[in-house]
Amino acid sequence: MRVTTAFNRLLRLDGVNVTNVVFGITTITVTVALRRRRLHCPHCDHKTRWRYDTRPCPSTWRHLDLGVWRVQLQATLRRLSCPTHGVVVEAVPFARPGAHLTRDFDDLLAWLATRMDKTSIARLCRVSWRTVGRACARVVATELDPGRLDGLFRIGVDEISWRRHHKYLTLVVDHDRGVVIWGAQGRDAATLDGFFDELGEARAAQIQAVSLDLGPAFLKSVQAPGHAPQAVVCADPFHVVKLVGDALDEVRRDLWQNLRRLPDDRWARDFKGSRWALLKNPEDLTDTQAAQLARIRRNRGGIWRAYEMKEQFRAIFAGDLTRTEAAVLLDRWCARAQRSRLAPFVKAAKTMRQRRDLILNAIEHGISNGRVEGLNTKVRLIVRRAYGFHTADAALALVMLGAGPIDLKLPHERPAAQAAA
Repeated sequence: MRVTTAFNRLLRLDGVNVTNVVFGITTITVTVALRRRRLHCPHCDHKTRWRYDTRPCPSTWRHLDLGVWRVQLQATLRRLSCPTHGVVVEAVPFARPGAHLTRDFDDLLAWLATRMDKTSIARLCRVSWRTVGRACARVVATELDPGRLDGLFRIGVDEISWRRHHKYLTLVVDHDRGVVIWGAQGRDAATLDGFFDELGEARAAQIQAVSLDLGPAFLKSVQAPGHAPQAVVCADPFHVVKLVGDALDEVRRDLWQNLRRLPDDRWARDFKGSRWALLKNPEDLTDTQAAQLARIRRNRGGIWRAYEMKEQFRAIFAGDLTRTEAAVLLDRWCARAQRSRLAPFVKAAKTMRQRRDLILNAIEHGISNGRVEGLNTKVRLIVRRAYGFHTADAALALVMLGAGPIDLKLPHERPAAQAAA
């Protein structure tokens, strides 16, 4: 068997023939020639038989390594005159437009980026840190299905930090499919307006329910004319209960500071470490935490009233109440919180009254951002594992690869006919 025939089978690149193979010290240079006669524009569907000219030097691409050797493809390409994009170099079936890596190598780097940190990928595949980021961006740009925004009925909106100093991404999740379908930098109403602009009025009119946090920015965008004013807006129970938990923690911190100022430090020692005994669900307490909670109960005071209100509020979201029953309990809770003389709970009760209908919508329809928060946990792991990003686009590309609708397959998992499609 000739070496060119062997490399034709080894590389499995459809649409090309291997014409020459040169073995260097560390690199194998494989010369290929396109089998098709028509020239394809890399940016659109334009095809032509007429070439503008031929590039004087061959184009090169990095391919998957063969053992300890780097594999480099090279081919002499033609240029064509596209009515839309002008004079451009013809597209090749084994690489994405503008890339110096083959499609197989791009896909491998993108798949690894969802499971490893970029520094390790760079060492394993012998590429630069930035090359990994560019490969991820190219894969997302070509593999992200524009039809992912079709058939949306229930969506969730949340933000996630991708870098320090208040750098956020707004993510939109399809509740029915459980994937991130859209994202952009920022967390204000204008950011979410971009989603509805891309969605269009016809598809936005089909949305039946939207789950949000308690912030006013996303609510303003959802209820804007031409967006989704018909949708039932549900306040996410996670954020609602967290607001009450934060109020309890604020009361705990104030009490801790007061106990530390007492001449006798016995009370401060007994109260130390009570945070998780107060914030955890009763069924999840350890024996030590349960004993500490029992001591707090015996001493009563404002901290125990705060704990009781936290548990009473959590019971409203147990899932066994109708909207009417939940409304009665929510109104009673708000009245008690406002009479409690605990400033954090007075403030929380005011917020609950302002978002009363949204909270009851969530209880009635059983919609929450629980799936969104689950995906956010996965996204945070991806962001932390990448050891930081220089741009929001790079962070968003990894989010869409790891938690989006992209079903990325490794080169060996695709049929031979699709390897270079």
